[in-house]
Amino acid sequence: MKFNIYIILIYLFIFSFSGYSQKIYSSQYEYQADVKVFVVDYMYQADLKVFKVEHEYQTKGNIGLWFFIDNSYKSDKKIYFVDYEYQADLKIYMVKYGYQAGWKNKEKIYLLL
Repeated sequence: MKFNIYIILIYLFIFSFSGYSQKIYSSQYEYQADVKVFVVDYMYQADLKVFKVEHEYQTKGNIGLWFFIDNSYKSDKKIYFVDYEYQADLKIYMVKYGYQAGWKNKEKIYLLL
């Protein structure tokens, strides 16, 4: 009986994180997007600090490590980059290193779940 509980817990642990990976598709049209994003000039203005990873396996949960996908059907989220801050659902700042990625405004974390 304990063995079954451990199997279930391991299964839930593994798949709870896999659902939050951030494979992102940048759509060309606003109506195709799940989230409208604006790239800010300064880190303090951002809701999320994003690091663009080179490989899909480098995405880890919902912490701002983004891998951009070429096809929308393979992505977890579709985003559209808007021209003005007031149009955005989410403001991001692109960081230089992966360890800098993360949420600054956790109230908006639901946008990428």
